[in-house]
Amino acid sequence: MSTPALQPGHVALNVTDLARSTAFYGTVFGFETMAERTDGDRRFALLGRDGTLVVALWQQSGGTFATDRPGLHHMSFQVPDIEAVRRAEAVLRELGVEFAYDGIVPHGEGASSGGVFFTDPDGIRLEIYAPTGADLAPAPVQGSPTCGFF
Repeated sequence: MSTPALQPGHVALNVTDLARSTAFYGTVFGFETMAERTDGDRRFALLGRDGTLVVALWQQSGGTFATDRPGLHHMSFQVPDIEAVRRAEAVLRELGVEFAYDGIVPHGEGASSGGVFFTDPDGIRLEIYAPTGADLAPAPVQGSPTCGFF
């Protein structure tokens, strides 16, 4: 039996404050809230674009994202060009987001693709990148991909 062609679906994230995370993902990525429940003990928000679910947020966690445990490493979003990365970086700076590297960096030594690496309000690692145009800055990590060990 062969598996039919697959494509990524949505990603579901546990968050500590649904309102804060819904606002963050809406502002940074332009997601619209497709469905939500903001009261009771089963709070969630389904976020997407153009009617397609991209991220589901579930308020059922405490603490911050554990980078030293098995599970999600980071979530990456591709944009069409490096100018879109620059616009996203400006929004992130206005929000006071913590960056892994200073500004836009390539994915590795000699790579043209790259972007910005940062965390959401719960410490979940995120990336916004473009396929080309990031080769103006040096790679911040030698011998491995930039997105691997941040």
